[in-house]
Amino acid sequence: MSTIGSFEGFQPVSLKQEEDDQPFENDHLSTNEGNSGKDPVPRKLSRQQSMTKATLYPNPYRQPYVSRKYFVARPGAIETAVEDLKGHIAQTSGETVQGFWLLTEIDHWNNEKEKILLLTDKTLLICKYDFIMLSCVQMQQVPLSAICRICLGKFVFPGMSLDKRPGEGLRICWGTTEGWSLLSRWNPWSTEVPYATFTEHPMKNTSEEFIEICKLSGFTAKLVPAIENAQKNSAGSGSGKELMVLTQPILIETYTGLMSFIGNRNKLGYSLARGSIGF
Repeated sequence: MSTIGSFEGFQPVSLKQEEDDQPFENDHLSTNEGNSGKDPVPRKLSRQQSMTKATLYPNPYRQPYVSRKYFVARPGAIETAVEDLKGHIAQTSGETVQGFWLLTEIDHWNNEKEKILLLTDKTLLICKYDFIMLSCVQMQQVPLSAICRICLGKFVFPGMSLDKRPGEGLRICWGTTEGWSLLSRWNPWSTEVPYATFTEHPMKNTSEEFIEICKLSGFTAKLVPAIENAQKNSAGSGSGKELMVLTQPILIETYTGLMSFIGNRNKLGYSLARGSIGF
């Protein structure tokens, strides 16, 4: 302390003196209690100062500016998307949508893709929607009666994998991997994958609306009985399939993962504001 005080331009400051100049609320209370005849105005002023400090310096539990980068969070975006998809489904198949969710799909190359999932009495629809242009880019229809297995668990990777992800997910299987060709397995754009893997969307904790539609447990609670009802209704066709719900690790067979490393870090699978580019 003596060395710091010897530098030019520095003056020692007493913290105790500053505290004496601004007494705490308890000090005012003790003074007012001891002198009952005095005006209690100082006690009110000290409380107002404490409340002002708490208001000016809040401690938020989330950052709202981060969520604004996602176009799905723009006012009316998710509502417009769901109405467009509902109208398309009603015109093409005549089915009624029972519920919708906003989740993140993880493909067999560990790439994240923003998806809207819609559930009807007979079909699970997995939709890739462009929230920038407000248009549906791709729609995959999976008959509920064809789904044979649902797996819930943590993500696991091969021991030599360089790109691993934490967290838990859900895998929906409607076929076996025995007939899955090697060419399709190593094709990152293959559409012949007999399963789909999902996890919760990054927007899940930004508002009450997104908490409901981004919750993986809520989607699973609606999906399982819908599949069971669809399989009961199609039992007369002789399919004989029964749904298996398993709790086990979900394997993602990627080793190098350079493509997913670049894509996932930059959120290329989401409709995201990339910032202004120009001069």
